Amino acid sequence: MTSLDPRAPLVLDTRELGRRPGSQRQVELTVPAPAQLGIEVLSVPEGAPVELDLRLEAVMEGVLLTGTATAGLVGECVRCLQPIEDEVHVDLQELYVYPDQHDKAAEHDDSDLDDETSLLEDDLLDLEPLLRDAVVLALPFQPLCTDDCPGLCTECGARLADDPDHAHEAPIDPRWAGLQVLTQDQQD
Repeated sequence: MTSLDPRAPLVLDTRELGRRPGSQRQVELTVPAPAQLGIEVLSVPEGAPVELDLRLEAVMEGVLLTGTATAGLVGECVRCLQPIEDEVHVDLQELYVYPDQHDKAAEHDDSDLDDETSLLEDDLLDLEPLLRDAVVLALPFQPLCTDDCPGLCTECGARLADDPDHAHEAPIDPRWAGLQVLTQDQQD
């Protein structure tokens, strides 16, 4: 019994390929984005369309999936907290191994296959882990609204891009604050 739901949007059926190396199928589809696809400050909104252009090819060990995924991103600039809207375009490639090939490699202690190997389950493959890894790795660690975003004023929180001449008086060192009273007396 498989743990994959064949009706899930990111589960693909490879039965029509058979186990004939060289047979292939082109798949173009739009699926809703899974939850939490991205990083804390920049992500693909849950349910947003993800466009997939994939090629499934039967090989000796399993099914080789190659293709691209494109989705819209929303988030905020880490310097000024302005909203960001962008698009992510990632390349996908993964070998989904037949379970019997994986078992055979395990018997022979083949180091090519490990716990991270993607397996087919009843000729179904789960695209979500591959998509999640590709999108997260493609995102900038610290997204910015512009490459030269100056951020926020450290004293008052004003957005510096809106007011480039923004400035505050230099703070007075508390050790010298008593002298300010003397200079005000001399001016009066």
